[in-house]
Order: sequence, then structure tokens, then C-alpha cells
Amino acid sequence: MSKISPWRSLETAHARYEYASLSSLKEAGFGDPAALPVSIKILLESLLRHHDGRRVTDAHIREVLDWSQHRRAGGEIPFHPVRVILPDSSGIPLLADLAAMRDSMKALGGEIDRVNPQIPIDLIIDHSVSIESWGQPDALVRNMSLELERNRERYQFLRWAQQAFDRFRLIPPGNGILHQMNIEVLAQVVCEREQDGRLLAFPDAMVGMDSHTPMINGMGVVAWGIGGIEAAAAMLGEPMQIRVPDVVGVRLTGQLPAGVTTTDLVLTMTQTLRRKGVVSAFVEFFGPGVARLALPQRCTLANMAVEYGATIAYFPIDEQTLRFMRLTGRSDRQVDLVEAYARAQGLWHDAQAAELTYSSVVEFDLGQVEPSMAGPRRPEDRVALGQVPANFVDALNNYYKANPTPASSERAGTRALQHGDVVIAAITSCTNSSNPSVMIAAGLLARNAVARGLTAKPWVKTSLAPGSRIATDYLAQAGLQPALDQLGFQVAGYGCTTCMGNSGPLDESVSEQIRSNKLVVTAVLSGNRNFESRIHPLARANYLAAPPLVVAYAIAGSINIDLTREPLGTDPDGHAVYLRDLWPSDQEIESVMAQTLTPELYRARYQGGFASAETWDALEAASGQMFEWPAKSDYIIRPPFFDGQTDQAPPVEDIVGGRPLLMLGNSITTDHISPIGAIGPDSPAGQYLIRLGVQPADFSFYGARRVNHEVMIRGTFANIQVRNELVPGVEGGYTRHMPEGETMSVYDAAMRYQAAGVPALVIAGSDYGCGSSRDWAAKGTRLLGVRAVIAESFERIHRANLVGMGVLPLEFEPGVTRHSLGLTGAERFDIRGLASISPRDVLDATIHHADGRTTTIRLTVRVDTAAEMDWYRNGGVLNYVLLQMLAKGARAT
Repeated sequence: MSKISPWRSLETAHARYEYASLSSLKEAGFGDPAALPVSIKILLESLLRHHDGRRVTDAHIREVLDWSQHRRAGGEIPFHPVRVILPDSSGIPLLADLAAMRDSMKALGGEIDRVNPQIPIDLIIDHSVSIESWGQPDALVRNMSLELERNRERYQFLRWAQQAFDRFRLIPPGNGILHQMNIEVLAQVVCEREQDGRLLAFPDAMVGMDSHTPMINGMGVVAWGIGGIEAAAAMLGEPMQIRVPDVVGVRLTGQLPAGVTTTDLVLTMTQTLRRKGVVSAFVEFFGPGVARLALPQRCTLANMAVEYGATIAYFPIDEQTLRFMRLTGRSDRQVDLVEAYARAQGLWHDAQAAELTYSSVVEFDLGQVEPSMAGPRRPEDRVALGQVPANFVDALNNYYKANPTPASSERAGTRALQHGDVVIAAITSCTNSSNPSVMIAAGLLARNAVARGLTAKPWVKTSLAPGSRIATDYLAQAGLQPALDQLGFQVAGYGCTTCMGNSGPLDESVSEQIRSNKLVVTAVLSGNRNFESRIHPLARANYLAAPPLVVAYAIAGSINIDLTREPLGTDPDGHAVYLRDLWPSDQEIESVMAQTLTPELYRARYQGGFASAETWDALEAASGQMFEWPAKSDYIIRPPFFDGQTDQAPPVEDIVGGRPLLMLGNSITTDHISPIGAIGPDSPAGQYLIRLGVQPADFSFYGARRVNHEVMIRGTFANIQVRNELVPGVEGGYTRHMPEGETMSVYDAAMRYQAAGVPALVIAGSDYGCGSSRDWAAKGTRLLGVRAVIAESFERIHRANLVGMGVLPLEFEPGVTRHSLGLTGAERFDIRGLASISPRDVLDATIHHADGRTTTIRLTVRVDTAAEMDWYRNGGVLNYVLLQMLAKGARAT
């Protein structure tokens, strides 16, 4: 171990700090980190601060410093996150896993106190509210009441966890979405902590159990989304093993044209970086255009990192960061520390300074951005606003292959629905509601529309679900909420709603027309994802748009109107009203923001703590360190992942005679693998609940039942839009059981294979597992008995989640696909030598075809690091951590 003396002093007007100085590495002869990207410097600081010669060594530090010579992804390093944030959707299952882990620890004679978070954890309940009530003054109260009624058992479990686990803070439902709460109140940017009599300062580098965790990158915080499987290990004190990434620099120049929104910028950047190819890379913004973007605009860009495939989308600290911290009521002490630390450590952004070292650079002129939307089914499919109708018609003809629209007729006082009609218009929490400029623009447009006598079309389900109560505060203070209310955009909830599929039901008359006429109708939402069947099962085409455009389309009622040329409505005097007549000027938006957004607004909201409803405060909860699992529950069942656990790792068995359970195409999302929306009564999960005596009206949705593995395993691959190539022409969770070829549900086939001792496989195309960082996409895969997923390429988080559940991700050689191999699903696969594989090994697999032929193919083991290999060999990351605790002498005395 080298003699590094990293500690230096830093003084502000409020305190004296010690920090691990990056410049000390040059003094110690390691090299000069000055030209490294800022995001890489923050990884390096974590190494330097934890340098102990054992877990963090000189070699790890050199791995990062050597990066500037090669400018490409490097070797493996340990990373110690400062904190973790969790949404309830994945946080509750994680806490249930920890509760089950305590059970196993006790059974094996270990100390249950070791099963405790070792770093601060914030869980925000924000993914369980559904838009069941809308367009009425009491929609929020009704939806929150229903949320608490449906989730009583889950929330009681959380109240138990609140008193059972250390370093764990719980934010009740009805406050907002975790990303916006992180920006407005949780993030410190630079942390301070007393340790051994010293006051230390260090970057607020963190991870979150949601793929949109990078939203906080816009505030100068390095953070990315991980699965709960990986997060549990980090919470329990295990360093995360990561590869030093490629860093793509994006030089911003120019400024946004008048009338162009941040949403337009975000969708254009998503398209640009998808085409560039930044999958798994760090993206870091620099250049003169950076200073022209306010911090909420930066956070909106960063929030879409996962949509363009990046791990993070980082904006270094500068004056805009400090300005926002002051605006949101952070203390002078905190703001001064952030500035002093960033300047001393070389993390401050200066547009005039010499360019840092990047793997590659993308030039982006803000002045070239135009009004845009994205759709009808992928966020990177940007469309200029005037081209939206043609885009939909093209999709209708070429993708949806829909029949011509039925002739219009009068029905219940209104015209019959047609292809392209907007049935959902949702200003939803993710991406845009963190940005006051577009929210205020929506309010101003609504005010102007109401003044012209316009209304939303009766078939459109309208909703407003802000990312925090701050948005409601400034809309009300600006006098804009009444106009939104008049158009049906009453506040319906605070949380992740329509964007994640919690859009709730459509009016039954609307649903009936869609089904009977097989219509392709649309949703327009201000979120970040529009994958097929994610928003609502009946809204097959979905478009992402800025909040003011969401309001405009609610008035227009159809995606088939060119809002740049055609009127969106007619006023009571018969005059055509165009979008340009209603659109507020940039000056008006800025004026309203200046009048309403003040530090006092944020302090009034947050200084007294977080809001909670009386019904939440009245919830009863168990106490004690061990959770008593309910004897009868259809929501909370002890997770099975430690069943049969011993104090030794299980042997890794070869795959012999493996059968394809599914054969899938490109861009299979975690929504396809593990849906979070409504549970159909005819689905395996629905039939299971009916057998328990649960009525369909009380099914709730998959996302709410994630601590019932019996529901979740039956829901795996049960999305109604799954297209399994083993059953051509059939949509939904069906497959053929081999060798007899009988068609049945994926669940039933998987259970047959398990009963017969046959390993199951999933065969897929490229970008397998894209979308949300959904743990149950990996958990359900494992519980179905799938031993390996063989794909052309994997999305980063889902690949790690598969490994974390003991499922082996394998990658075809370039140019080799299921089609080039002529796979039909009747094949058997032998994959041997698995007990001795190493990270990214290449191994042989033998395919036995139904006609007696055999084919040998080469597959890359996508277990990328030594730490991940430990997870795989132990049957999963939690099983590995449990055994490590026992091996380190954590047995009860």
C-alpha cells in the first residue's frame, strides 16, 4: 500500500472541514487528475476516501487515473454510495427481502442486527396512487383514500420497517415523487459528517432504486439507478463493483429559441444521443450553453438519461446550482460548502477553462431545437409537432395495421370515437413537473383557453399529478389552478401515475367503443416513457409532450390535428382558435416564475417536515426486530429467496437439455417481462386471486402486490402485448410446451418444466430488459425456473438484476441471432462448464435441433465483474451477502 496523505483542510465562513483532496494524488506520484471528466473525479474521490489497501487499493486508483490515456471503459473498481433512495414499488419488496433475510440469519445462528442498512436510506411512497377519480374537485382526496385502503397491509409493513431498521427514513404518500423530492429537499450536493472528532466533507454520490435516479445529476450529484437486488447489497455495506465507464461529453452551444420548451429539448437530446450510442456510458454536459439552462431544465434532461441509454447525464456544479439551492431554501452554510468544496476539488464548471478529457464529444446547438413530441411507442422517436398526424397515420398503417376508422355516428350525445382520438391527457409527475417553466406554461395556456370558452373533449380522461406539492403551491399562488380545474386538470395525486401505468380506468362507454371497433386510440402525457401497453392497455399509441401541449390535445381531442396549422377548437362565437393564440410568451412565463418561486415558498412547505394524512398517521403497525408474516394475506407473503438456505453456497450446475420458454424480439422492456398495471381476471394471476376469494374489483395492480410472489410469478411475461415467437400470431403470456407443442400460459409451461427437472431458457433480440429498473423482471424470471437468458444485447440494469438473482445472461456473437440459427423453439440446449466460468468468458453451447442436427455456438458470459460472479455462484446477491456475514463471524454468541 502506498503512502497517500489525502486529507486537506477547507474553511468556509461557517466551519472548518477536512476532505480527501484529489490533488494529493499528483503529489504522491500517481498522476494528475485535473483533466478527468468531473463525474469521473467524483468516482475517484470515493476511492481515495475509502482507500485502505484491502477493499480499495492503489490499483483501483490507478485504474481511474489511467482512464485519461485510453479514454474508454476500463477495469473494475469499488464504489461506496453515500445514500440510497427508494420508491415504495421496489423499496417494499427490498425491505421484505431484508425481513426474510433476518429470518434466515436467525435460523443459521447469525446476528440479526447485521441485517440493517449501513448508510442512510430514504423511502418515498410515490408509486401506489392510481388515477381512479379525475376531473372533479375531490379527486385527490378520493384517490388517496383508495390508495390507503388498497395498500393498508403494505403500508403497515412499512410502518414496522420504520422502527425495525436503522438509518431508514420514510416519507408518507401524498408528498410527491422521489426524484423531485430529491431535488427540492433531500440532496445535499456536498455532504458533511462528523467522524472520529473530525468534520468531513465529501460529494453526495448516491444510487436509487428507480431508473430515473439520474434526474439529480442536473444538480451536480453523481447518481444512477440500480435494481433493489443490487441496492440491498449496497445498503448492507457492500461496495458496488462497477466498471470505469466511457464518458461522452456533450458540448452545449447557443440558446433555446422563443416558444421552445424544455420538453422539446429533452426529446431532441434523447433522439440525438440514442443515434450516437451512449448505452452504459456517463454523459457529461459542458460548454457555453450550460450556463443558459436553469437547474430544473438540467434535471429534466438528466431524468431522460435512461431513455437515451446512459448511466448518468451529469451537469457539474456552477452558479446555477447555487442559485437553485438558495431558491429551495437550503442554508447559507450548505450553499457555501458546496461552492468552496467544488472549487477546491476541481469540480466547478467554468465554460472558459480548458476542455476536459472525454471518450468522445457530441456537439449540440440549443438553437436548433423545435417544438416536438415523441411517439407512438418509444421515447427516442421524436417527431416535429407539425408531423405528428402523419406519424400516427404511418404507424397506423405499418405497425398497428388497423382497419379503417368506422364511420362517425352520434352516440350518447357525442361523435363515435375514431383512430387517433386522445383518450388520456395527463400532466404526470415524472420528467416535466420538476420544471416550473413548463408547468406554469400549462397553467397560462389553460387560462387563455378558458378565456376563449374552450373545453376539453368529453372522451378525454384528464389528470394532473404534480411531482411535489410545491408545484401546486406555485400554480395556486399564480392563480392558474382554477383554469386547469375548469379543463379537468384537477390535482388527482402526488406520485408516479400515468407514466408508469397507474392511469386508472377509462369511462366504460369509451372502453366499450375502443374494444368493439378495435380502435387505435392515443394517450398524450408529459412523462418519459410511452412503451406499448405501459400507459393503459387500451391506449396503444402514446405520445410524450410538454405539459402545455397535453392541455392543448385535451381540447383538440385527437392526435390527427396539426396544431401548427389547424385550429384546436372553436370559441362560442364560432371563431377558430389556434395553438398560437393560446401559447404564452417566454416573458410572461418568466414573470410568473419570478413572482411565485421564492425561498419562502419552499421553506413553508418543508421546514415543518413532510405532510401526512390522518389515515396514514392512524395506521397500526407491529413492533420488534423480526416481522411476523401474516398467516393469511394476499398482499404480504414471506419471499421465497432464502428457502432452503444453508451456510454454504449451492453448487453451480450445468444447463443440460434446456428448453426455450419464450423467444422474443428486440427492445423487450421490463414492462413486457413484469407488468405493473391491472391484473386481468382471466390471467393466471387473476385466477389465483379469484381462488383466494378476491373479487376482480379488489385485484388492485401488479405493482401493489410485489410482496406476493405467487401473484408476481404468474404475472411474469403476462403483459398482453408480449409477442412470443413460439406462438406466432398470439399476443399475451402464452407459449408452447415442448416436446409435445401444447399451447398454454407461460406460467403453466414453466411449472411443468420445473416439475420435470427441465431447465428453462429465454431467447431474445437486442436491448433485452430496457425500461424501468424492475426487480421483479429478474425475480419472476428466476422463480419461473429460467436458468439463462440468451440475447443479442442487454440493458445495463436488467442484466445486473438477472445476475443478482442467479440467472445467467448470455450474449450471442455479433451477427448471430435466433433467426440466423433457424430457431423454432423445439430445440434443446446444452451449456456446460458453468462452475468454472469467469467474467465475460466466451463458452460453447450445443443446440440439438428437432431434426437431429446439432449446432455449436459461442456465447459471451455477461457476468461483467468478479463481484457479480460471486453473486452468481452463490445463487444471488442477497444469498451471497448473507453467507459473507456468516463467514465473517457474525454468528450469535
